[in-house]
Amino acid sequence: MKILVVEDEPKTGNYLRQGLSEAAFVVDLVRDGNDGLHAAITEGYDLIVLDVMLPGRDGWSVLRTLREAGVGTPVLFLTARDGVEDRVKGLELGADDYLVKPFAFSELLARVRTLLRRGKTKEPEVLRIADMELDPSRRRVMRSGKRIDLTAKEFALLELLLRRHDEVLPRSLIASQVWDMNFDSDTNVIEVAVRRLRAKIDDGFEPKLIQTVRGMGYVLETPATA
Repeated sequence: MKILVVEDEPKTGNYLRQGLSEAAFVVDLVRDGNDGLHAAITEGYDLIVLDVMLPGRDGWSVLRTLREAGVGTPVLFLTARDGVEDRVKGLELGADDYLVKPFAFSELLARVRTLLRRGKTKEPEVLRIADMELDPSRRRVMRSGKRIDLTAKEFALLELLLRRHDEVLPRSLIASQVWDMNFDSDTNVIEVAVRRLRAKIDDGFEPKLIQTVRGMGYVLETPATA
């Protein structure tokens, strides 16, 4: 999923880009309203995170122009303007949500995911690899036509690995995304969880999908074709 962040404050912009990237999104960051409008019209984004007070062109103008041009990409306003009239203005212009600074990243991420689920743009309803299917909306996993029961954490871990298949995911990223914690090298919670997940989705099936990359992390690999 691809997100455009239009934010002129360097610290906030870099924080958003890093946090959303670590949450498995592709993120473009621009710091000017005119650049943001151009990117939003010419590139295909699944969501726009938009500040109001911007150089070149403010967020109100960016959103108004987008909607007049028929661009329906979901927009989340992220701004220090917390007046009721500002919220009403943003929503009336066509914003899909409005979050006031300062904000908790966990709340922003939850709102982003809610908007993306609502829009259902480009993201497949069912994720597939080899003979395995994962249905996020129904919380169901099937392999070779057999249903596999997973705990909530196992499901979240498998979904993360599947959405970023063929990419080695470090333990630190898995810890932050699935357990919402900083990785502690003294804990084996991730190794235990991967072992249990592997026992459920790989034992008794071919090919084996979850691989360990020593010293780096784990990867869910697309099986090589002959």
